[in-house]
Amino acid sequence: MTTLTEEIAAAAARLVVEEGLEYGPAKRRAARDLGRGASRSPNMPDNDAVEDAVREYLSVFCADTQPAELAALRGVAALWMERLAEFRPHLTGAVWRGTATRLSAVHLQLYCDDCKSAELALIDRGVDYDVGSVTGPRQQPVDVLSLAQRCGALGEPVTVFLTILDHDDLRGALKVDAQGRTQRGDLAGLRRLMTETSTKDTP
Repeated sequence: MTTLTEEIAAAAARLVVEEGLEYGPAKRRAARDLGRGASRSPNMPDNDAVEDAVREYLSVFCADTQPAELAALRGVAALWMERLAEFRPHLTGAVWRGTATRLSAVHLQLYCDDCKSAELALIDRGVDYDVGSVTGPRQQPVDVLSLAQRCGALGEPVTVFLTILDHDDLRGALKVDAQGRTQRGDLAGLRRLMTETSTKDTP
């Protein structure tokens, strides 16, 4: 019998894949849709449970399209990691974890000696970007730069988010989770993933 937690996770997974929601908003909306509006409900699944449900949803409903979309997004990520190599870029989020679709954004974390240096690099390149903020690893606001990158493989622009972190925050960034998976990886790690995936797809 399916538990309420599993129902919320499955409903959230559908919202993540079909509407491109992040896990937090997807869980809250799924709970509301199921009549369980309290975000602190004991039935609320954790992110690992939602990710497992996303992987299952992708395997059932998107097996024919998602691998190519993921490869295209990883290509965009690699492009910007090469362009911003001096800032020690690490890829995180669905594109790194392998659950991204064409609705997903590329999330890069930049580890900078000077928090304004990455922004200046974009200005020097003539790149249009917007500035926002999120709570960083030290529970302090950090800048997030967002830009649009045209993706030929998808035939549409992809949003790239650049989270500006301190160089010292790189320590411990590659710790593995309970499943032995990392939350982020550098360009070399991304290229290994891309090679492994293309090898699997080769008959």
